[in-house]
Amino acid sequence: MAGHSQFKNIMYRKGAQDAKRAKMFAKIAREIFVSVRGGLADPNSNPRLRAALTSARAANMPKDNIDRAIKKALGGDDTAHYEEVRYEGFGPGGTALIVEGLTDNRNRTVSDVRSAFTKFGGSLGENGSVSFMFEHIGSVRYPLTIGSYDEVFEAVIEAGAENLEAEDNAYEITSTVDTFGTVRDYLMQKYGDPQEAKVIWRPTMMASCDEDAAQSLLKLIDILEDNDDVQNVYSNGEMSDEVLKKLTA
Repeated sequence: MAGHSQFKNIMYRKGAQDAKRAKMFAKIAREIFVSVRGGLADPNSNPRLRAALTSARAANMPKDNIDRAIKKALGGDDTAHYEEVRYEGFGPGGTALIVEGLTDNRNRTVSDVRSAFTKFGGSLGENGSVSFMFEHIGSVRYPLTIGSYDEVFEAVIEAGAENLEAEDNAYEITSTVDTFGTVRDYLMQKYGDPQEAKVIWRPTMMASCDEDAAQSLLKLIDILEDNDDVQNVYSNGEMSDEVLKKLTA
C-alpha cells in the first residue's frame, strides 16, 4: 500500500453557487428515488440506498429533500422509470471519458451526450472502447484528522480494503467493487460518515493535455455534469497544475 498518491487526475469540481448545489441535490434525490424503487426504504437492508444517503449527508443535503425523495418513491403515483446508462467516448486531446447516468428517456440522454462530445471535437464510442483504460473500484474518503496513517492503515486492513493513500487533505481507501459495501460500512462504524463513498472509474492510462485541449475538456465535463440525466463523469485527462490553476481561476 502506498502512503502517498502518485496519481494525478483532473478532479474538476464546480463552485458552490446555489443553482449548482440545487442541481447536485436533484441528482442525489434521483439516486435515492431509484434506490428505494429498486429495493427497500430501510438503508440497513438496502446497500444502494445506504450509499445514496451517505452521499446526501456528505453534500449537506437538507433532510427535507431526502425525505421527499423517499416519500416520492414510496408513493407509487410517480410514473417515472429511470434506467442506468453508461457512455464511453473520446474527448479533446485524445482523452477518454466515461459518463454514467440515470434517465427516463434514453434517446434524449444519448442525443444530449453525443452533442456535447461533438461540440468539442470528440465522439461517442461503443461500451468497452475506453473503459479498458480505467479500473472500476470502490473509493472511500476521510479527512486526515481521523487518525495517523498507521492507525488508519490498521483499520483499512481490518475492513478488507485494497489500498490506502494519504493525499494533501484526505485519506482515500480503495477496494474492489464486490467488497465496497463491506469496507464502507466497517469504516463508517469506526469513523462516522465519510467525505465521499462511491464506486468510481479511475484511469490507469493518462492522456496529457496542453492548455487548449485542457480548456476544451473542462468545458465538455462542465456541460456533461450540467445535464440532469448525468450522475458522474470520469476522464483520463491530465494537465499541469499551472494550466489547471489558470483555467479554473
